Amino acid sequence: MITPVIMAGGSGSRLWPLSRSLYPKQFLALTGENTMLQETLCRLSALDVSAPLVICNEEHRFIVAEQLRSIDKTGSIILEPVGRNTAPAIALAAEVTLNDHDPLLLVLAADHVIQDTVAFTQAVNNAVPLAQAGKLVTFGIVPTQAHTGYGYIKRGHAVSDSTGFDVYAFEEKPNSSVAAEYVESGKYYWNSGMFLIKASRYLQELEKYCPEISAACKKALENTTTDNDFIRLDAEVFKLCPDESIDYAVMEHTTDAVVVPLDAGWNDIGAWSALWEVNDKDEHGNTIYGDSILQDTTNSLIHGGERLVTTIGLDNVVIVDTKDALLVASKDKVQDVKQIVEKLKVEQRSEYKIQREVYRPWGKYDSIDNGKRYQVKRITVNPGEKLSIQMHHHRAEHWIVVSGTAKVTNGDNTFLVTENESTYIPIGVVHALENPGKMPLEMIEVQSGSYLGEDDIVRFEDRYGRT
Repeated sequence: MITPVIMAGGSGSRLWPLSRSLYPKQFLALTGENTMLQETLCRLSALDVSAPLVICNEEHRFIVAEQLRSIDKTGSIILEPVGRNTAPAIALAAEVTLNDHDPLLLVLAADHVIQDTVAFTQAVNNAVPLAQAGKLVTFGIVPTQAHTGYGYIKRGHAVSDSTGFDVYAFEEKPNSSVAAEYVESGKYYWNSGMFLIKASRYLQELEKYCPEISAACKKALENTTTDNDFIRLDAEVFKLCPDESIDYAVMEHTTDAVVVPLDAGWNDIGAWSALWEVNDKDEHGNTIYGDSILQDTTNSLIHGGERLVTTIGLDNVVIVDTKDALLVASKDKVQDVKQIVEKLKVEQRSEYKIQREVYRPWGKYDSIDNGKRYQVKRITVNPGEKLSIQMHHHRAEHWIVVSGTAKVTNGDNTFLVTENESTYIPIGVVHALENPGKMPLEMIEVQSGSYLGEDDIVRFEDRYGRT
């Protein structure tokens, strides 16, 4: 049995402003209708796999659950209170699944593009006998260029009766001349960060080479709590776990590392230029999203939002327009976007963390206007969902229903508010909002008061386990 283990952590700063720390790239639809997480799961359809095990940050839990539910790929979700890299994450997955017939763990990143699903499936099938025999298999990407942004794997001798090779060495990201030598030799692969490993074998090797991680993960799982599909760790214990990648902790030390070549149109979408490379282009070499009019513009990526984007006389640029931020950059300089994100963090600006449109387990809201003592939001509540029973100390709220039906609790009263009707929630009154219907509830909320922050919420009851 193969259990897919999907690594869905990470902040995705390299695709800012579309990707933010609270809604990073793995949850975005960048190459089609499905998000990158959903595409990762869908490409497993030709393999004999069990329900997936997704590992993500605590703050992303509802996004993951909803995206799995919407494509009918539900499974368990391990919530990391803090990120501790891939070695601990895979250890958690191995421990959780060990009693389930000791499966093969197919470890995949949630934010990779693989264009040739047939070749991917074949590579995994090629790796299965090796993993069953106790080898720790990593997938090496057949390089298409002398890329300096990836680590490399040097292959050793061929493993008999298979398409795999012993791993001779893991190499750090090289400079351009060294990368050219690697590619010219034909003996090196890009390090994809994807693995096929038997759960018990990984734990054995981890115990041998990095017992601190092994012990910390076991202890963090001793006092787990579960609700719905979520598995919550002992946060204080897990925070003490070493922060190590699987390469440093295990793969560079074990004598059983094997690399299986993968030539399947792989890309980790590590920058806006990479997204331009993998997507369709017009006759002028432009990749275009959204409403755009281009004149004398070539070899560019234009990612529009709700506004019309127009360009004149540009070449080799990236333009990304969102509701609250605009990026204009040379395509050759997009790796430096992370420096902008760091400046936003230092200045404590919200644009690095959240978009104007924020997703919640019950739906979403969009802060469409604000001032010193007011804020206007467009709220969407999904059918059958309910916001927490709550109260605010510093603001009152006016709710206007645009479409659908709202079930409103306002103090001691509960009543329905329908299209073109409104209601008023005074400061300090306990209230709740629910969509009892079968279509989305669309509302306009006008907040007024001395403080309008999201932390001015006292929750008394919440079906999603928030406090």
